Amino acid sequence: MSVRLASFLAVTAALTACQPAPEAPMETVAGEPALTIERIYASPSLSGATPRSLTFSPDGSRVTFLRAKEDNARVLDLWAMDIDGGEPYLLVDSQVLAPDERELTEAERQLRERARISSTGIVRYDWDSEGEAILVPLDGDIFHVDVATGDARRLMETPEYETDARISPRGNFVSFVREQNLYVIDLESGEETAITTEGGGLVSFGMAEFVAQEELGRRTGYWWSPDEQYIALARVDESPVDNIQRMEIAADGSAQVVDQRYPRAGTDNALVELFIAERATGARRQVELAQTDDIYLARVNWALGSATAYVQVLNRMQNELTILAADPASGEASPWLIESTDVWINLTNDFRALGDGSVLWTSEDTPGGFRHIQHRASDGSLITQVTSGEWVVDHIDAVDREAGRVYFTGWIETPLERHVYSVPLDGSAAPTRITSGQGRWSATFGRDATSFIGTYSDPETPTQTALYSVDGSRIRWIEENALVEGHPYFPYLDDHITPQYGTLTAADGTELHYELFLPADFDPDRQYPAIQYLYGGPHSQQVHRGWQSLRAQMFAQRGYVYFTLDNRGSWNRGREFEAHLQRRMGSVEVEDQLVGLDYLKSLDFVDADRVGIWGWSYGGYMTLMSTLQAPGAWAAGVAGAPVTDWTLYDTAYTERYMDHPDANFEGYQAASVFAHLDNYETPLLLIHGMADDNVIFANSVRLYSELQAQRSQFEMMTYPGQRHGVRGEDRSVHLWTMVMDYFDRKLKDGE
Repeated sequence: MSVRLASFLAVTAALTACQPAPEAPMETVAGEPALTIERIYASPSLSGATPRSLTFSPDGSRVTFLRAKEDNARVLDLWAMDIDGGEPYLLVDSQVLAPDERELTEAERQLRERARISSTGIVRYDWDSEGEAILVPLDGDIFHVDVATGDARRLMETPEYETDARISPRGNFVSFVREQNLYVIDLESGEETAITTEGGGLVSFGMAEFVAQEELGRRTGYWWSPDEQYIALARVDESPVDNIQRMEIAADGSAQVVDQRYPRAGTDNALVELFIAERATGARRQVELAQTDDIYLARVNWALGSATAYVQVLNRMQNELTILAADPASGEASPWLIESTDVWINLTNDFRALGDGSVLWTSEDTPGGFRHIQHRASDGSLITQVTSGEWVVDHIDAVDREAGRVYFTGWIETPLERHVYSVPLDGSAAPTRITSGQGRWSATFGRDATSFIGTYSDPETPTQTALYSVDGSRIRWIEENALVEGHPYFPYLDDHITPQYGTLTAADGTELHYELFLPADFDPDRQYPAIQYLYGGPHSQQVHRGWQSLRAQMFAQRGYVYFTLDNRGSWNRGREFEAHLQRRMGSVEVEDQLVGLDYLKSLDFVDADRVGIWGWSYGGYMTLMSTLQAPGAWAAGVAGAPVTDWTLYDTAYTERYMDHPDANFEGYQAASVFAHLDNYETPLLLIHGMADDNVIFANSVRLYSELQAQRSQFEMMTYPGQRHGVRGEDRSVHLWTMVMDYFDRKLKDGE
């Protein structure tokens, strides 16, 4: 349930990025908002055009990105814009390549679920090294598109489904996984070679196991060397993992028993081994990862000259990270860097191999656990602590060796704003902020680090995308997305509500950030019902100065005060801030949310007897734990896809924060919803997808049974065929109409 699980919020994602239907004259009953739930979920998007997967072509001549079709927000096409000028243009139309995209396989469906991809069409693409061609996985096969002519060559047309397709670093080969084995195609000859053949059943090659995808942020199981001579690849044996039989009930009423290898906390993980294969011969050498098999393969990176593979290995409790330097010719490996902590290691993708053999790396092994940039020599020794301070580096964006500068995204001035900065590689000066405004930035730099694609949003500005020079000056818009006439959100702009921000103090004196949306036509002399939204878990930040999910507008424009607080344990405040919940989930987070509730009820314009609470995933768990530990404090709650007992959730996530169940029996007991059910008082609406393969449906089924056994009344809604998020326009409208009706009945009826 990492940030990816947080950011699942298919609910949240849909509300933020789903696309509304063409504008029609708005005739509303007096007092009713023009912004309807149906409008939020139609096409095109109320948030406007929001390009995604933005990147420079390798030759720097153009920018490419994915964009939704105007008439169907779920289908993505590949677009481009020439750096020298001109408007963006359609490069690859997904429906031309595959007019009738075939049904996804279970492996591809799981990959997309882990990556929170709900779109269809072109959902990923890969440039070749020269900028001449693009690889487009689509319809279960792979297309090689000539950029100059637009001609698309289908590399294969097989009944099997190819996944994780990529162009090799020098553009000579295409690699992919088919039926649990790794293959390579020579683009010049068209010859296809199986790098492995033993995959099948419970054994796979080149694929990431469930917990690697869901909890470690690793969604691949193979890594090319830069010179294309070698491929490092994982062998995964799932036979030690418990087989959880899930009843998956589909939308058409059919049902099937699904066998899922799901490692619950305290049980065995998959056995993961790493090999380095010679691309030309297929000869493989095993890399010894540790003295025990009970580890996690976290990341693999290559030195630029391909002489070394750097392999990141986590121990089972995830409080020690070892980076091995492996010789691809022999497979022999030795420790390059070891980091250990009394808390846990948060993984990063910030491993930048430089041309002289040195490496840029970010680490939380700092005072307060704030992530910062380090420059390390080829032997792993520290050359320079490039950044430091009580703030967080989000990630490294680019390195300009010639100018001696590093570009990164971070949260220096406030944890509510993310900006792009530059800093001398030698650490001789403080970082310089490049970007402006009071919102959230992200950046993608070109190879020469002289320009970047910047995206920006704030509470009054939906995502804008432009090309910028490294001094922060805008060169040209890619998608201005201005809120002017013609923008999908323009007809609703007069009703838009901007949040207020503030801080509260936790019991131990820690500063906590909140945001507050006042209701439409706010009158300070009135009292309003209120909604407290929460997530509460690690690797998630809900309070920020970016463009907000339209669910906040949905509630506020219907007469609710809408409030969100980031409690201790949440993200972008350093590892020590996050570590408050170590071994005691469902405790300190609840304490802080109660501080937020007390503040909310202290406001003269809030009716203290009419405050509701809702959350999804960890937020669903927090809704349950908060209402059960403070019975009657909230008037109603909605819990979506909640964990109810941490022994039902997976190893990598749960043990990272709660330790092994055998080592923290009392902590697991106290963190279980079932330990507090005697306090059931706040009425609940419980929601779960019946095919959820992440927070498995058994979590809610057991809760239904226990509440029924104690004769406690509650409401529930299940969604056949839906996984951890409820997706699709019709079901989303159904879900939010139901939630809004529930809160109206519990908090507004009779006012």
